[in-house]
Amino acid sequence: MDGTTGVRGGMIAAVRGFWLGLVAMTAGIVLGSLLLVSLALVPAAGIGLLTTPYAVLALRAYANKHRELNGAWAGIPVSSAYHRLPTERGLSGHFKRFLALVRDPSTWRDLLWVHVDGTAGAVLAIIPLGMMAQGVFGVLLLWLWDPITSGGAGDTHWYLFVPVDSFFTALIAAALGVLQLVAGPLLARPLMRVHGRLTHTLLRPPPKAALTRRVSELYETRHDAVDSSAAELRRIERDLHDGAQARLVAMGMSLGTIEALIESDPATAKRLISQARENSAEALTELRDLVRGIHPPVLAERGLGDAVRALALRMPLTVETDVRLPDRFEEPVESAAYFAVSEVLTNAAKHSGADRVWLDVHYERDALRIAITDSGRGGADPAGGTGLSGVERRLGPFDGVLAVSSPPGGPTMVTMEIPCRPVGP
Repeated sequence: MDGTTGVRGGMIAAVRGFWLGLVAMTAGIVLGSLLLVSLALVPAAGIGLLTTPYAVLALRAYANKHRELNGAWAGIPVSSAYHRLPTERGLSGHFKRFLALVRDPSTWRDLLWVHVDGTAGAVLAIIPLGMMAQGVFGVLLLWLWDPITSGGAGDTHWYLFVPVDSFFTALIAAALGVLQLVAGPLLARPLMRVHGRLTHTLLRPPPKAALTRRVSELYETRHDAVDSSAAELRRIERDLHDGAQARLVAMGMSLGTIEALIESDPATAKRLISQARENSAEALTELRDLVRGIHPPVLAERGLGDAVRALALRMPLTVETDVRLPDRFEEPVESAAYFAVSEVLTNAAKHSGADRVWLDVHYERDALRIAITDSGRGGADPAGGTGLSGVERRLGPFDGVLAVSSPPGGPTMVTMEIPCRPVGP
């Protein structure tokens, strides 16, 4: 890194620190104070019961934004471990959310952090730009010392520890100003790291909370996996009962009739044999389709890359694929990824109004990453019953994540990530 780049980075860090400090002393203190007032109003006819959840959620949104900025600007990411809130509606649901928020230790960590960050943290963040501003003023004293000291407010103006009452002392002040102009950018990054470390210390969840949340997530993903398996089993049973099983039963009845008619009415027996042959062919086709729905043969034989390419070719709209995978993955991972891609592509074909889809599948940093973008109208919502919630549940047992960006008017971009390791060809 050359000197110019270092100074520029220091200037950027100083401006970022000033912005953080300014926001912390205004919005942060306001949000923290509103929460304290709301909690104080809980005994007052229950007003605080109504306002506290909104105050806590506003503070959480502010804290989460700072967690994000802490990772981007200070290089110190901060995780969160908020308890899951009840989804029940109505007054009883609001009261349950109030209790959950008040009992969550993260609420009190956020409250402590917002006040510390608005005082000590803000001062720490503002120091670099403050030094640079004061350095500029020290340099300007070379020209301003005489008007300032002769303005009737006294004969001496103090700049730091220097009494400025002559050109010589103004020169000393200017030299100190230059030192501050140089020191400000140099100190900006280290002080940003210190500020980030302070934020990390106050906002990070304790190991016990992180472990508790992880256990809760594993419990939920296991529950979802069991539910998905049960639903899949019911679907297979229903498809067998309504499809292949019905045809096989009909074929058995036809064979019984053929056995009775083969000597007395050979023509009718011959016609029934032809129908039984057709039923057997249709039953075989339905069984193959059912097996393909459980685990597509192309996925078993040629792997995820070729399977999603084949899937894209069967879509009723144009799908441009970019698949770059090193090797095969474990069978459950490939199956989950395949059916997740299938669900998203089907949603795009049915609901988005798109005429083109871009499918990108690659492996990077110990994770399988899938991005599906369509040219449709947008507005997709995982909570809106479009099948995306099912995709999220399918990825859950593998610690996979689903992200959806779908503004009104489009485009819709669905991103999936599944931690995994290749297992070879």
